[in-house]
Amino acid sequence: MCGIAGFWKPQGLEDKAEEHLKSMISVQHHRGPDGQGQKIDTQAGLALGHARLTIVDLHTGAQPLCAADKDLDLVVNGELYDYKRIRSHLLTQGENFVTKSDSEIILPLFRHHGLEMMKHLRGEFAFALFDRKNDRLILARDRFGIRPLFFHISDKGLYFGSEAKVVLAHPDVPKRLCRKAALNQLMHTMVPGTSAFEGIHAVMPGHLVIVQRRGDQLEVTQKKYWDLEFPEEGQHSCTDESTAVELVREKLIEAVVHRLEADVPVGCYLSGGIDSCSILGMASGAMQSPVKAFTISFDSADYDESVIAREMAQATNADQDLIHLKGDELYGDNFIRTVWHAERTFYNTLGVAKWCMSRHVRDAGYKTVITGEGSDELFGGYPAFKRDMFLHGLSHLPDSERREYEEQLQRSNKIFRGAILSETAQSDPAWDSLCGFTPSWNQSWIATLGIARPLLSREAQDELNGYDPVSAIVEQIDPAMVRGRHPLDIAQYTWSKTMLEGQILNWGGDRVDMANSMESRPAFLDHHVAEAAMTIPPTLRIKGNIEKYVLREAMKGVLPEVLYKREKFAFMAPPAHTDESKTQKLNELCDRYLDSDSIRQAGLLDDKAVGSFIKGYREDKDPTSLVRKDALLNHLLCLQILHRQYIDGETPSSN
Repeated sequence: MCGIAGFWKPQGLEDKAEEHLKSMISVQHHRGPDGQGQKIDTQAGLALGHARLTIVDLHTGAQPLCAADKDLDLVVNGELYDYKRIRSHLLTQGENFVTKSDSEIILPLFRHHGLEMMKHLRGEFAFALFDRKNDRLILARDRFGIRPLFFHISDKGLYFGSEAKVVLAHPDVPKRLCRKAALNQLMHTMVPGTSAFEGIHAVMPGHLVIVQRRGDQLEVTQKKYWDLEFPEEGQHSCTDESTAVELVREKLIEAVVHRLEADVPVGCYLSGGIDSCSILGMASGAMQSPVKAFTISFDSADYDESVIAREMAQATNADQDLIHLKGDELYGDNFIRTVWHAERTFYNTLGVAKWCMSRHVRDAGYKTVITGEGSDELFGGYPAFKRDMFLHGLSHLPDSERREYEEQLQRSNKIFRGAILSETAQSDPAWDSLCGFTPSWNQSWIATLGIARPLLSREAQDELNGYDPVSAIVEQIDPAMVRGRHPLDIAQYTWSKTMLEGQILNWGGDRVDMANSMESRPAFLDHHVAEAAMTIPPTLRIKGNIEKYVLREAMKGVLPEVLYKREKFAFMAPPAHTDESKTQKLNELCDRYLDSDSIRQAGLLDDKAVGSFIKGYREDKDPTSLVRKDALLNHLLCLQILHRQYIDGETPSSN
């Protein structure tokens, strides 16, 4: 795990190219504190940089890497699994290696297969490969977007890095928050392929960005090499339940075993859900010694899952390490630092909690953990997926039975209403046109839009006149991937192309983990697991009222009964309105960043509208309304903090 950086300027490198590259590398020191490497190629106009976190090949894996014939240069962030088998195979074909790292396999694979090499890569990765023979630079990102990669292109050249702040560190790149992105973030969404900053793009998951030199100019094209492609409705091949259960079990065990491969100790994140508990169970079976399991405990009984996590730790003889977080740790400086690393807004302080957790893990001497992200996306775990299944995927059931399912869903997710589950049905014409219905996961945020848009400044509203943030997202969804699909598959696909990459793998994953030089490995997002899950019919993913049914059956032998039978419970931090100490800490942030002077200086929001919103929030007593307003208030704070940090240059306090 590392951070990469670089720029390509066909018109020639500036005199301070080395200094600028060093700035891009150093700003992501948290991604790679164990070493820095760089290459300046004046003739090609190329600069490549690397910040290294040593996990595999602790001694000889320094980057940038260069092919023996000098025609390829490479910088990589992430992990490539099954690399030892691939190395051995390549050795029989006459290839030689100068390191023991997993990253080096990309060079001979590219020589043998060209861009088709992507089908041979397994893991979570982002890389930049310079191909001198064809005078092109290739940016690649893993299939789900687990590892980040951003770029900016102008008449002067191409600039790229593992984080937006890396790209912004080059003086040629303008620093401006994007107002379209600001509106999308206020309603908790991001348009795929974008960032919070004007002109800085995210490489799409499962895509290559191919940058070709044409004289002294650069031409950019994108190529999709993989997608979460569900079969058309009724064409799922793994229809036998026992076969499906065994398939899931086999692929998950394989994925976990691969992610235990490292030259440093590997631990596990452990909450009270079946996802992380399943990971711990499989890891414990594969390890020769007790697995280190890290658990977050909250000071709210409604949100705390540590009791169930403790039961799982005891069942597997894991060495559990519990971190207890209180309100003052979820706000204040930790909140501000998390915004700096996330580079986008967030609706819940779960990201702050995970930032605290990754710091704790690193202090405990661990550089890497296996996590449970991706299970809900693949096996239908979220409450919104169940709602879409009930409403659109079980048309054969009597209305009374579907209503009973819906009522039970609302009761069991009562504290999340207004956020992850809308209390009333919302419909959007763009979604209806694409999917045949508006996916439930987006309905709460559509409801938020009406509250959010009036909070923008008059200048921002004028600029965004006619801009529809919902349609902007829908336009980035490939219609071929939803056409003819089952409603559950459509819900899972659209969520995975938007919220998985933009939220869960961002401020809930890589960005807050790597903030403390700690690598997370989500085993469920192994693409072999995903491809197996897509063959399983929706009625085995959600069977009756049981979400993730096939996963539960596959993991039945390792899960305590309480977990095996437990309904999905969203892992979230307690919102600010749930107790006075959190409210006080939130108010302190509001006083610092949402005062009239700060709002007017940033120019994104309207100070009077925000003041009125905060007043209404403080007077509100309705639980559902408060959940929605609490989320929106977090977004408002994050926007202002982003402006203060990235535009005004305020540096967050050190860890």
